[in-house]
Amino acid sequence: MDNFFKLRENGTNVSTEIMAGLTTFFAMAYIIFVNPAMLSQTGVPWGAVFLATIFASAVGTLVMALFANVPYAQAPGMGLNAFFTYTVVFGLGFTWQQALAMVFLCGVVNIIITVTRLRKSIIKSIPVSLQNAIGGGIGIFIAYIGVKNAGLLSFTSDPGTYVQLDSGTVIANASAVPALVDFNTPGVLLAVIGLVITIILLLFKVRGAILIGIIATTIIGIPMKVVDVSSIGATSGIADAFKELGSTIGIALGKEGMLSLFNDPAKIPLVLMTIFAFSLSDTFDTIGTFIGTGRKSGIFSAEDEKAMHESAGFKSKMDKALFADSIATSIGALLGTSNTTTYVESAAGISAGGRTGLTSLVTALAFIACIFLAPVAGIVPAQATAPALIVVGIMMLSSFAEIKWNDLEEAIPAFFAGIFMALCYSISYGIATGFIFYCIVKICKREFKTVHPILVVSTLLFILNFIILAFI
Repeated sequence: MDNFFKLRENGTNVSTEIMAGLTTFFAMAYIIFVNPAMLSQTGVPWGAVFLATIFASAVGTLVMALFANVPYAQAPGMGLNAFFTYTVVFGLGFTWQQALAMVFLCGVVNIIITVTRLRKSIIKSIPVSLQNAIGGGIGIFIAYIGVKNAGLLSFTSDPGTYVQLDSGTVIANASAVPALVDFNTPGVLLAVIGLVITIILLLFKVRGAILIGIIATTIIGIPMKVVDVSSIGATSGIADAFKELGSTIGIALGKEGMLSLFNDPAKIPLVLMTIFAFSLSDTFDTIGTFIGTGRKSGIFSAEDEKAMHESAGFKSKMDKALFADSIATSIGALLGTSNTTTYVESAAGISAGGRTGLTSLVTALAFIACIFLAPVAGIVPAQATAPALIVVGIMMLSSFAEIKWNDLEEAIPAFFAGIFMALCYSISYGIATGFIFYCIVKICKREFKTVHPILVVSTLLFILNFIILAFI
């Protein structure tokens, strides 16, 4: 075990890695239930998506564990599944089978740009100040997810907001702003209790503090009637789910999927633009996660910096991790789910001490166990995992200390890269705005020649993506 995962070399041990793996799993286990609820709206059988989510997560995370030896977990991405459902199927009128075909092709594109080292070249092109901003921004993003999942936010009418409709009519009070909830419901009180417990454990440097906090909060939630234990032991429907999975495996490449996708020549440009939108978001979500979590923790070490200059092969953990991420999307599409990507919630396990693929292996095994133990995993409420995400976000904010905030040339792009990530609820959009304003700053300072060509191209692609999304 030590020789395979190089535990001592990475300053960790088996028990720490197991705790970290379980912490990551519980922080992202919600996807097992959220993803089927979203994708089933398009007509994909719920049971098929349920199992496809588990298998895609387990397989992608296993590749990350055994091939790359890094503590990252993969699963169908939130945001990408919403794009799949509400934009591609409901908005553009594609069938879910065709949408899966586009996700598969997105995975192929990601494999190509990974093998040709374009993905890692993009990382190399990002200035250090923006990398720090992305790391801190992911901290805000994760903490915001935690606050949201804890139920600490309500939305109230904003009297100062006016929205102009397509007809030209202006409506007052048409939007909402977040506000703090009243602390008078069991769920909110449980989240606060969980946050206090987790923070106390961390301050006292208790080993496995984050995982212990999740478990303790779940137990406390039982007498508070936030946690429903009545579903434990209910395994009915698994056989039906496997039957439904049989109807979605490989359908992305079948007559209703890939073979029908390019039948209408008039729709081919739209198909290509949609695949492009999938790929751009997937790529930069992953890059942002690796930069934000790997930089501070040392997971991607000096060998990865050196390997940036290699021309071919998988010379480092970064190479292998990017490849593991790229193949997961196509695997997920073949099983019957939207883009499988590296999860930012992996930061929870990394903060718990995870440093090697053993962390990912434990997470993958937990996903597999959920085929039959989903009711047990399902009793862990969002209020129990939310405190973990909040404290992880706090830890990641230290990256902001490396930014020269009194220098506007550095502060402006850093602000948009870091803050917009949470405001737009998207890692890739935060990176996009950071890139755009970085280029604007360099143009104004007459230093545009110093901007890496790959960063320029990436910025233009982001702008093109925004234009496309404005019209589709």
